[in-house]
Amino acid sequence: MPLIHMPSDTHPIIRVDNLNVGFSMRQGVVDVLHGISFDLHRGKTTCIVGESGSGKSVTARTILNMVPRPGIINGGRIMFDPDGTGPVCLTEMDPRGKEIRAIRGGRIAMIFQEPMSSLSPVHTIGNQIVEAIRLHRDVDKKEARRMAAEALAQVEIPNPEKALDKYAFEYSGGMRQRAMIAMALSCHPDVLIADEPTTALDVTTQAEILDLMKNLQTDLGMAIMFITHDMGVVAEIADEVVVMEQGHVVEKGGIDQIFSAPQHPYTQKLLTAVKTLDEPAPGKVRPAADARDILTVKGLELRFEKKEGFFQRVTEVTKAVDGVSFTLRQGEALGIVGESGSGKTTVGRCIARVYDPNAGTIDYSGQNLVTAGAAELRDTRKQIRMIFQDPFASLNPRMTVKQLIAEPLIVNGIARGKDLEDRVAKLLTEVGLDPGMMERYPHAFSGGQRQRIVVARAIALEPKLVIADEPTSALDVSIRTQVLDLLLRLQAEMGLSFIFISHDMAVIRYFCDRVAVMFKGRIVEIGETEQIITDPQHPYTKALLSSVPIADPSLRGTRQRHRYIPEQA
Repeated sequence: MPLIHMPSDTHPIIRVDNLNVGFSMRQGVVDVLHGISFDLHRGKTTCIVGESGSGKSVTARTILNMVPRPGIINGGRIMFDPDGTGPVCLTEMDPRGKEIRAIRGGRIAMIFQEPMSSLSPVHTIGNQIVEAIRLHRDVDKKEARRMAAEALAQVEIPNPEKALDKYAFEYSGGMRQRAMIAMALSCHPDVLIADEPTTALDVTTQAEILDLMKNLQTDLGMAIMFITHDMGVVAEIADEVVVMEQGHVVEKGGIDQIFSAPQHPYTQKLLTAVKTLDEPAPGKVRPAADARDILTVKGLELRFEKKEGFFQRVTEVTKAVDGVSFTLRQGEALGIVGESGSGKTTVGRCIARVYDPNAGTIDYSGQNLVTAGAAELRDTRKQIRMIFQDPFASLNPRMTVKQLIAEPLIVNGIARGKDLEDRVAKLLTEVGLDPGMMERYPHAFSGGQRQRIVVARAIALEPKLVIADEPTSALDVSIRTQVLDLLLRLQAEMGLSFIFISHDMAVIRYFCDRVAVMFKGRIVEIGETEQIITDPQHPYTKALLSSVPIADPSLRGTRQRHRYIPEQA
């Protein structure tokens, strides 16, 4: 594609000027954005950073005049001037009118964190891109399909003509995100708003998507507004940074100034939290040298079979776990890392016997969990507990905190009455929550507080082994450190062993004693965490680590990106 002409960059393409947004509640209008101001410039990337609830996503939707209900714009304005010929006010347009609908998707496009929520599961990718093109371009179906194939080729999807006829579920997570970017860019927008577009992706795919967006920005001359809470990503891509806290812009400036001389305490807190995760946790208690093995996994295999037809013939076999072996000592934290589809979560669920392995042994304190019966597993599950990624999805919204934490104690006949309430109060105190909160429901808590409730529920039965599956990836960076420190304290106090599943190498470095690196169902490298991170031996581990964004803009472009091609390994 030829380079798009870029008008003079002396004026902003979008100017957000003293913007106020409120939500209409019974008690009146509650402001969620307070006098927000910043500019977007053509060819530049502006990162909007802040924790959950800071107003980042509301700001993005307001630019498109799509304020989520019951929100209203109650002050300020957003001016749009793509050609330098004079601005138009987006906030004065009818949100459902023809004028703003021509701009949405055509001149200002948006991509989201989870592509499956934005892509239709019942229409092909091609039909969805063709529809977007014909909505904003006066072309027939044949020309729109050609443009759609060109868009898929632009985002480096192989065999774009064939890929047009596939459905979203036939794409991997990274490919779905590429398809969503292709749809957003198919009409060559002037502004791309990206709302946490790489948070759900593993680091190698994230690195590819970030490179792709930067290259497309150069080709198309777009302004990019990139919303994220990952300061490493900010350091990799931002030209300008806008820091938000509780609906206010607390600091804004160039990338170097924000990282080298942050002025606001909140910005300083964000950067400190990132740097904290660059090293192992201070004072972390290592397992004793003579600690016994609490878990031994040998030759673990799990296959998923795809069956079709009346006779349910097996047409495809996927080896999710392919001969995995490792040991875990009492009091040790073993990290398992790898890309999506590497099998790391499946290993954890095999150990918890959520899945039934096809082969191998899982020796837990002398008992083979693979062949254990229902009664034996009932007792074992008191000692092996799981913590999941999304605390909100893990908690029944119709149960109070007291009921949620008490449930495993009641089911196992451990406590009732006053003793039960005392135990729940003690558990809430242990995870840093006020026992007076026990009659509240999950929706009344922040993400970090909900994860603490999940932890309290997991330790209620005083387990020996906790399988933590991405327990902090849905949390903001400062809250992430708090939850990790909580788990480390409980590990030291209770002698817990952990299998810690994550795609975040910084979290693994902070929390884990050893790490196993998985690729396509196999462990390709295992060893002490510091040794693996500072001196990786396997080409895949090198590729994984070279893709991790570093929160230091001075290193941008200085690192060599390794790519792992199994056939050449």
